[in-house]
Amino acid sequence: GGLEMLFSNLRKHSISLPKRDENGNVSNAAFLVRYLCNHLMKDRRKELFVVDDTVRPGILVLINDADWELEGEGEYVLQKGDSILFVSTLHGG
Repeated sequence: GGLEMLFSNLRKHSISLPKRDENGNVSNAAFLVRYLCNHLMKDRRKELFVVDDTVRPGILVLINDADWELEGEGEYVLQKGDSILFVSTLHGG
């Protein structure tokens, strides 16, 4: 497996996020990463997914099939129906 080993060996999750993060800001991709770590990640080794409060190097993040770097990375404001994909580029993905 890849990243799914950190998330109960499930490859796909459908989740509903609050419209606002814990600080009252509009939910963005950075909030999604925190939410995943705090609510869906069962593995204690969070450093395999995040480093310095962002997705670690070696993990490609796609927002609606576009590299999140083109969408503003963590600042991207999430929209209803967005598809966010995390792909490990280490060990073949």
